[in-house]
Amino acid sequence: MRYLRLIIVLLVLGFAAGTFIRPNPAAGAASASKINREVSRALGDLYSKSLSARRLGEKAQGILVFPSISKGGFMVGGQFGEGALIKGGKWAAYYNTVSVSYGLQIGLQKYGYALFFMSESAMNWLDKSDGWELGTGPSIVVVDEGMAGSLTTTTAQSDIYSFFFDQKGLMGGLGLQGTKITRMKEQ
Repeated sequence: MRYLRLIIVLLVLGFAAGTFIRPNPAAGAASASKINREVSRALGDLYSKSLSARRLGEKAQGILVFPSISKGGFMVGGQFGEGALIKGGKWAAYYNTVSVSYGLQIGLQKYGYALFFMSESAMNWLDKSDGWELGTGPSIVVVDEGMAGSLTTTTAQSDIYSFFFDQKGLMGGLGLQGTKITRMKEQ
């Protein structure tokens, strides 16, 4: 059993490391336009389903959208996704999110999420940090459907709001997880 866990950990780490290698520089330019299309579609879908997200988007200093994150695991899990930051209606930068987890878990899942940066200090934190981990920076409020119904720009008091969308698949369990969001090299 110990060897099986070691093999799984090595496979997850190998997958995570492999996602950072881009052998063809031209592929980066193509992926930027693909990310832009996917981010635009995902944000449009989110706005059509959530009036609160649309209202926050109008007031946000920046919006970081990860349109498709793949997550999977059995005891040891991992996830990966790429996204873009929109500031002032323009593409500002590209980011990836990587996570490794350990615990009682099993399944495969795809989903997206958007982070709405409501203050200049939250945007500064993102700009100045060389990759940051959720939970170590400014406070983040995860907006669920119940909260979204009562959330307005007047009641919004936190630095960052997170909306999850387009969940597909099933992932269940209990474990420890760290998620790192890192700015990608210009594409």
